[in-house]
Amino acid sequence: MWGTAIHGRSGADVLQLDAHAERAGAALACAYSNSAEFDAALIAARRAAGVYGPRRHRRQMLATAASVAAGLAVAVFLIV
Repeated sequence: MWGTAIHGRSGADVLQLDAHAERAGAALACAYSNSAEFDAALIAARRAAGVYGPRRHRRQMLATAASVAAGLAVAVFLIV
């Protein structure tokens, strides 16, 4: 198949096609050595994009829950 397509081309064209094919193959190579490294990079990118939400929201919710619990404890001591 390649022989018929390359048959009518000069040697320089063939070498250029080979170089382009090698670069295209290198472009498809994976930049990560294993799946754990890829997953870590993916999670870091998603956190940077704000997909998981800000951490401040969790802290604020925890502080609100603690203040409500403290308020309920004070109310129970005042009633009893």
